[in-house]
Amino acid sequence: MDGLVQGKVAIITGAGSGSGRAAALLFARHGAKVIAADLDLAWAEQTVSAIVAESGHARAVQCDVADEGAVSRAVQSAVESYGRLDIMYNNAGITIQVRPGEGLRRFVDTTLDEIKHLQAVNITGVINGCKAAIRQFEAQGNGGVIVNTASVAGLIGYGGTVYGSTKGAVTSLTRALAIEMAGAGIRINSVCPAGMPTRFVGIDPEGPNAEAVKIGMGKAHPLGRAIDPMDCANAALFLASDLASNITGVNLPVDGGISAGIQIRR
Repeated sequence: MDGLVQGKVAIITGAGSGSGRAAALLFARHGAKVIAADLDLAWAEQTVSAIVAESGHARAVQCDVADEGAVSRAVQSAVESYGRLDIMYNNAGITIQVRPGEGLRRFVDTTLDEIKHLQAVNITGVINGCKAAIRQFEAQGNGGVIVNTASVAGLIGYGGTVYGSTKGAVTSLTRALAIEMAGAGIRINSVCPAGMPTRFVGIDPEGPNAEAVKIGMGKAHPLGRAIDPMDCANAALFLASDLASNITGVNLPVDGGISAGIQIRR
C-alpha cells in the first residue's frame, strides 16, 4: 500500500532533531522524498542517514530559516534534486532557554536582542518558508501544502510571554494566508504542540534525567503524558496528506488537552 505522501517532495526545516527529525523519518516512511534542512548540517545529515538506512530518499541542506536567501536555496535544492516541491513544513523554531534554578523568563527581564532573535527565527523564518514555497507552487501551477509548527502557546497563555507572542503570530499568519492562497489550491495549516522534551527546550532526550523530565512534564497535560515528537509528526503528516485535502487555515492542538480548559482534579 502506498504511503500517505507517496511520491511527494517535502522540505522539513529543523529536521536535525526533535519533532523535525521525527517528521522527516515519518514522511519518508510514507513515501516522500525529503529535504532535511537544519541550521546544524551535521544533525541534518544524521537524519538523512537514518532515512537512507530505511531505504528512503533524502538530502541534507544547511539552512538558517531567518535568512530568506538560505530558505530559497533549500527550495531550489528540492527542485534540483527531485524536480519539484509539494510540501513545505516550516518546523524550525527556538525558545528562550530557562536559566538553571529559575522558571520561565519574565517579559521585563528578557532583553531586546533575545526578543529580536526569537522573532527572526519563529516569525520571519516561517514567513520566509511560506514565501519561498508559494513562489515555487505558483511556478508549478498545481497547488501545494504548507504546514507550520506553531504552539499551544499561540492559542492560550502558556510557555512564556515572548515565546507565546511569536507563536501567536504564526497561528494568525496561518489563518490569514490560508484564505489568501485558497484560490490557488495551496493549503496552509499548523500544528500546535504543548510540552515536548527535546533539545529545543534544553533537554537531552538521551540524557540520564530524560525519563524523569518527561514524566514531570506530562503531569501538566490532562491526558497525563508529555507530547512526543512523533505526536507532532503524525499531526503534520495528516495535514500534509490528502486525508486533509479540504482542510486549510487550521491551527491543530497537539497538547494532551491543555487548550481545552482547566483540569479539575478530584
